[in-house]
Amino acid sequence: MAPKSFIIISLSLLFSTYNNLSFSQSLQPMSAIQYIQPPFLTAGDTIAIVAPAGQLSGKSEPLNLATQLLQSWGLSVVVGANILEAEGHFAGSDQVRLEVFQELLDDPSIKAIWCARGGYGSMRILDQLDFTKFKKHPKWIIGYSDITAFHSQMHQMHFASIHGMMAVSFENDPKEIQLSISSLNDALFGKTIAYKFEAKADNQFGKVTAPLVGGNLSLLGAMLGSNTAVDFSGKIVFLEEIGEYMYEVDRMIQSLKRAGVFKNCAGVLVGDFTNIKPNTPDFGLTLEEIIKQAVGNTAVPIAFNFPAGHESDNRALYFGTSATLEVTENFSTLTYEY
Repeated sequence: MAPKSFIIISLSLLFSTYNNLSFSQSLQPMSAIQYIQPPFLTAGDTIAIVAPAGQLSGKSEPLNLATQLLQSWGLSVVVGANILEAEGHFAGSDQVRLEVFQELLDDPSIKAIWCARGGYGSMRILDQLDFTKFKKHPKWIIGYSDITAFHSQMHQMHFASIHGMMAVSFENDPKEIQLSISSLNDALFGKTIAYKFEAKADNQFGKVTAPLVGGNLSLLGAMLGSNTAVDFSGKIVFLEEIGEYMYEVDRMIQSLKRAGVFKNCAGVLVGDFTNIKPNTPDFGLTLEEIIKQAVGNTAVPIAFNFPAGHESDNRALYFGTSATLEVTENFSTLTYEY
């Protein structure tokens, strides 16, 4: 598929009240970035399941269910050699995980790499990977949470990727993850993706079309200052997180703010913040207040409550592909144009 060009729009600020600001697009581009979208999958293609981070020992059953799902879609499945290895926290040593991931990146017959789980460990191998052959035969990188490290690398190289469920999700009841499964199928096979989700009182109204980038809050913060720090200028920022105290969430959001992440962003899409721990005493600010204070009194649309992250309902998102985010009083929508 030929590379796609996306125009990163500039923002015209329309000031109203803080809670109900309206957003208007400008036709003057801030910059032009070309994102390369890997080919969508078709029946007969090969997809690899890989473990680049945390170990999966004792999780052979969800891996088997994930393999069966892919096969039911008409895909051939290759499983990384280290899939059930365990060395401390990790699915094998850094060298083993690096070698397996590199082999899959280099193989032109593999059309997508589906990460089996996150946890932690992707950053430890990221800088040693060689993407030379990948650039000649791009493929989808799929996952969320710790896999944000790979999404950030794809963004820096101007390749699209898929933020979505992972193989370990099959630890859950398949009925509970059905929407995650169907949205992953839509993303891989290039079907229309259009999400409509419930409005929240804290939303900031408006409409914008821009590339969507982001991922796990902890990983995005950990990337700051590196050569894989994401440039959010003119883009819609997606955020999700799990298991942190509210003060830690605030600290990470403030770090992004101080690094200028929100200064010129085109919009903010907030996914699940799961199992956030209460402070003692109470932190005094809600998640919505923390994010809106960091974004500042600007007119960019902000939508909370998007179903993506560490919950059973984890809808697939294209990162690096142009999306239209519309936030209204009654509902929010996210649609893709490709």
